[in-house]
Amino acid sequence: MNVTEIVFSPTGGTEKVADIIGKHWDDTPAKIDLSDAKTDFSKCGITGQDMVVIAMPSFGGRAPAAAIERLQKIHGNGARCVLVCVYGNRAYEDTLVEMEDAAKECGFQVTAAISAVAEHSIMPQYAAGRPDEADRKQLADFADRIAEKTGAVFAIPGSRPYKKAGGAGLVPKPDKSCVKCGLCAQTCPVQAIDPVQFTADSKKCISCMRCMKLCPQNARNVNGLMVSAAALAIKKACSVRKENELFL
Repeated sequence: MNVTEIVFSPTGGTEKVADIIGKHWDDTPAKIDLSDAKTDFSKCGITGQDMVVIAMPSFGGRAPAAAIERLQKIHGNGARCVLVCVYGNRAYEDTLVEMEDAAKECGFQVTAAISAVAEHSIMPQYAAGRPDEADRKQLADFADRIAEKTGAVFAIPGSRPYKKAGGAGLVPKPDKSCVKCGLCAQTCPVQAIDPVQFTADSKKCISCMRCMKLCPQNARNVNGLMVSAAALAIKKACSVRKENELFL
């Protein structure tokens, strides 16, 4: 089985989940990185014989707009695919159905879908350390069940029209320890960071937190009071461990 992972994973949690599934089928799956703003995705090759893992995080119950736009440039050529939505233990709402619509539009045959939990990218106290060993075993079992499946997925949860997308509520800013290495601007998935001042454009920023994750000086931060308020607002929803789900 030729396996390709098409992944949008700014801070690595979504990629971890995709790898558990993809590498269960193939030790060295091909990868297409949807977070690379410089890639021409129309030139990415998918054949009808491939098994494809399309993985994205849920941002406020929606798929990231940039990830959907880039996926729509890839020709699926009838390849089977499994959709993987990764969220931080709150809710994924309309993320999977939005991914399903985009994948079908591209010519993929959607045979299964998974919702999976990974450590929250902004509030790591929620789903800390996930995917953990129990998640790995469950996702590997899902992969075995998907490999035996033929035909289209039966039903994927979510609503159409999708819920309204939220804006970037938390925009990282550089502090005095910034050495202007430029890594944040180079790797921003939506090119929202000025390459001279290293400030982020709040209209472009998607609050993915990649710049904070990758900064070698830990010199980028978000408003602590806003993070505390957001953490409190979702505490009840995140307090109970949510399990991964498989839709066949």
